[in-house]
Amino acid sequence: MHPVLAELVAVFAPPACTVCGEPVGAADEVLCAGCRRALPWLRAPRCPRCALPLPCAPCPAQRLAFDAAWAPVAHAGSARTSVQALKFGGKLALAEAMAAQMAAAAPAPLLDAEAIVPVPPARARARSRGFDPAALLARALGRRTDLPVQACLRRVGPAPRQLGAAARDRRSAGRIRVEPVARAPARVLLVDDVHTTGATLHACAAALRSAGAERVSAMTYSRAM
Repeated sequence: MHPVLAELVAVFAPPACTVCGEPVGAADEVLCAGCRRALPWLRAPRCPRCALPLPCAPCPAQRLAFDAAWAPVAHAGSARTSVQALKFGGKLALAEAMAAQMAAAAPAPLLDAEAIVPVPPARARARSRGFDPAALLARALGRRTDLPVQACLRRVGPAPRQLGAAARDRRSAGRIRVEPVARAPARVLLVDDVHTTGATLHACAAALRSAGAERVSAMTYSRAM
């Protein structure tokens, strides 16, 4: 929304935090100061493969297809509420704020990519929501990093829900393939909202590697601890 139009809308509908509902200072703000301060930033040294705090032995990503993983915040508190508000509440403006946080703190090697590739949604889930959270994050991140976005992954069959699912169900990420392109970019930055077990990121990375990707790094907004 144009800033002038946003200010006009704010006259009749005062802006509020998309997480807690408290007033915010400007029409283009989506998080109040309290929710921003409460974000669970991940600052301690972390494993570059699984993104968990060190020591992570045995590393859960040791046999997974992606080379590196990173997220700016833990999937807890106001970060988890933000993800839920985006995915299930349709608060699409949060994607811009989340991508800004990802871009501001991202390790430089992760941004050494030819393209950003969003994790694909299940078609039924995308139809019911009317939008794709991972694609929104990818496009917003692309605008901040000047990296092109290539939505070249498709999911075949239903996608199991990761958060709250049984361990056996989480390990089954569904079949993912690369299309309509014949070859994936050589260096890929895979983007999603949450990194839980890594099963979905692994399935995406494996598909990209089978289509020619040489390096696949995964960046998510939050990391489940």
